[in-house]
Amino acid sequence: MAGYDKAYKVLAKQENISNSKAKDLIDKGLVKSGGKKVLIARGEISTNAQFTVKEVAPIKMIFQDDDILVVDKPAFLTADEVARKFPDAILLNRLDKETSGVMMFAKNEEFRIKAIKEFAANRVYKEYVAIVDGKVIDEMEIDKPILTTKDRGQAKSKVDAKKGKPAKSTVYPMLVEGRHSKVKIVIESGRTHQIRVHLNSVGFPIIGDTIYGKPATNINRVLLHSKITKIFDYEFESKEPREFRVYEFN
Repeated sequence: MAGYDKAYKVLAKQENISNSKAKDLIDKGLVKSGGKKVLIARGEISTNAQFTVKEVAPIKMIFQDDDILVVDKPAFLTADEVARKFPDAILLNRLDKETSGVMMFAKNEEFRIKAIKEFAANRVYKEYVAIVDGKVIDEMEIDKPILTTKDRGQAKSKVDAKKGKPAKSTVYPMLVEGRHSKVKIVIESGRTHQIRVHLNSVGFPIIGDTIYGKPATNINRVLLHSKITKIFDYEFESKEPREFRVYEFN
């Protein structure tokens, strides 16, 4: 007869792994049960629950020279986890845990200082791709200030006209398929969770976003990808992961 126990303990027993490994997999958003992502490692779940565990893709090198190192960040790794793989380089831009794509590192202090000035002056071109709920047929500019607060170490952002910092995102329609759209987003600033908050604020939540967007039973990540970044004379591109095939969501 089935009882209940903490999700990470049930997963550890089923997968024959340590409790800490099981907890880490759940915390990374890699575990599903009954078609839904298991969100709380310490939450109670049936001991008969069946799990599916997603593999994390490898970190791929896009480019490096004497000044800059650029990688293709997979979903489910935090920026800090990726940074730990390159201890001699300095992280230049962060991506959310479930966001994939271009991440850049400076290889020396001189280049880091120059790059930070480019970011501060909004001279870095940042192009993303997202799959959203709804039919996007017109280009739109979202110019709404964003306020970010932290609760127990977790960042949460919202549109706040009075206290928020300036944030601008331009959205371009790419493809409409059924009830969903693929869009290109170019951001001039880089506030925490900016694209996710902005798109949700205009009624086009990102598929797979359990915080600001629209969860989906067959998707276990935020469908947001950092596709192209340009800084100085450099241009870097990361191919869209296969999850971004819009027809799979209809």
